Amino acid sequence: MTVFFAARIGTEYLLFGGAGLVSLLAFAALILAPAIGSFGRTWEKATAVLVSVFVLAALLAIGVAIGVLIVYYWDDINHLFGG
Repeated sequence: MTVFFAARIGTEYLLFGGAGLVSLLAFAALILAPAIGSFGRTWEKATAVLVSVFVLAALLAIGVAIGVLIVYYWDDINHLFGG
């Protein structure tokens, strides 16, 4: 049943889902884990997690903004590269 369900999902959804999973794992390994490991007290660790989540939100906002700009200016970008 799982194979049938996966066959109905488009390839782009699987790729974007995989990219999102890799991005979350990279965030946890490269930003969240060092931030938590740098502090000893529980409230310091909780604050580090909160600040790290704000960093994640900022990175997501920047990515969405760049994506929107690419979609909005796609015709100009296409003409810029001879398309």
